[in-house]
Amino acid sequence: MTKNSWYLSRSVVGKCNRTEATPVYYSDSIYIARLQKLPYRIEMPYNNIVRLLINKYAQRINQVEYMVGLGESYYFPIFEQALAKYDLPMELKYLPIIESALNSKAISRAGAGGLWQFMVGTAKMYDLQVNSLVDDRFDPKKSSEAAVRYLRDLYAIYNDWHLVIAAYNCGPGNVARAIRKAGGKTGYWDIYPYLPRETRGYVPIFIAANYIMNYYGKHNICPAIPTFIKATDSVVVQKRIHLKQIAEILKIPIEELRFLNPQYKQDIVPGDIKPHSIILPMEKISYFSTNLDSILAYNANVLIDKQIVVEPAGREGGSGGRSKKHGRVSRGSGSNKHYKVKNGDTLGEIARRHSTTISKIKKANGMSSDRIRAGQTLKIPN
Repeated sequence: MTKNSWYLSRSVVGKCNRTEATPVYYSDSIYIARLQKLPYRIEMPYNNIVRLLINKYAQRINQVEYMVGLGESYYFPIFEQALAKYDLPMELKYLPIIESALNSKAISRAGAGGLWQFMVGTAKMYDLQVNSLVDDRFDPKKSSEAAVRYLRDLYAIYNDWHLVIAAYNCGPGNVARAIRKAGGKTGYWDIYPYLPRETRGYVPIFIAANYIMNYYGKHNICPAIPTFIKATDSVVVQKRIHLKQIAEILKIPIEELRFLNPQYKQDIVPGDIKPHSIILPMEKISYFSTNLDSILAYNANVLIDKQIVVEPAGREGGSGGRSKKHGRVSRGSGSNKHYKVKNGDTLGEIARRHSTTISKIKKANGMSSDRIRAGQTLKIPN
């Protein structure tokens, strides 16, 4: 399944006044007039670079339809709430359009992650949890709170929103070097030629994103409204639970749960370590609470149970093996386990379930592709 294809297959392009999905462009004077009508605190100056980027957005009709629909129906209210809490300009809610195209699981080549594209070090500075099971950079609410705090701190340094936006992209160190090279000038357009190449286009694309998110209807763009998004609420769990357990008992598509809870990297919510929140459709909250025991018990030996005390297998007649009462969990003496494929299984899910990797399973079974079939028996390497 391609990135975002699950979402796209459950989105409906709303009705709008267009005869065909072809790009529409306007003159400089119209772009300038429209930008100046926006209720902004961050200035929106216009130039040839901004025009080029507005026209690029206008060309990407399908992508913009996806971002508008998902943003307006789900993400933008989250961003707005965080920005309002710290009294920051609402225009900043469009930064994730540039950073991640509203893909909460986006990872850059440099390792930045989430809607707001935090590096791990910066994420931890702003109290985001990043470990093997949980990555709060992918949590829309927590990452938005952290991003807004970071933007607030940058504004305390520069007192200029264009410099803040530039520093958010390339880091305060690069902005400081650009200011030195510009002879101490601190205007964004003064230091523009001394910024890293990527950052030179960052403020212009921020302006272009603000334009297209407000005037998409003028460009034959109709929001792709997600049909699966309903009112949601959170529950706090204090036990280890797997999203598939919730999906099966509450009859919620697993992909929907993953969309609502993208921070759980392996689908495991480690509530046994510390309390964690799970976002659910509001209509399922009561059912979750009254059926929690059934949810926790469902397929727990496969999805949740983990080795706590392990004794190594001893050679026959030796002293390596101990009594079962000590909690020994036998995994064999180096031999492969076997698993019979069921309908709906994927190689990735089987690998995750057995704490191994796709490549190891393929190697153990002499497989050249990821294709599997129901009834097939696979060797699962230890």
